[in-house]
Amino acid sequence: MSALMRYSTPVNTLSDWLENIFADNGFEYSNRQLMSGTWPKVDIVENDEHFSIHADLPGLSKKDVTIRIENGVLILEGEKKGEVRKEKDKYTHLERRYGKFTRTFTLPEGVDEDRIQAKMAEGVLELTLPKNEKARPKKLEIKIN
Repeated sequence: MSALMRYSTPVNTLSDWLENIFADNGFEYSNRQLMSGTWPKVDIVENDEHFSIHADLPGLSKKDVTIRIENGVLILEGEKKGEVRKEKDKYTHLERRYGKFTRTFTLPEGVDEDRIQAKMAEGVLELTLPKNEKARPKKLEIKIN
């Protein structure tokens, strides 16, 4: 079974240790992105025809995002500009993220890179990564004589 995987980046020892626990128990994906605060958050879905990546990008438009492929790695980059803060305001709690971001994903065998499509609506980027014919499951009916 092929899986769309996040490209490896250095993380702290605790995250690696926890990821190994998940892997040892048969989980295909780890909780590393949640622990590391990776942004933007994504969902990755696979069906017989394609993979889909949905990335939450609230407040961004398509002109704020760049998508490219280099050596079998899909790279999603962009920047969310911060709000202008007034000196007299006192911020007691800030959770919203601002700044530049990069997410990278190693493409599995069988993705047709030339047919990848992207669309963005209401702060969600949707990438569709079609599988080529060889990567799609085949169903054959065999007649009984």
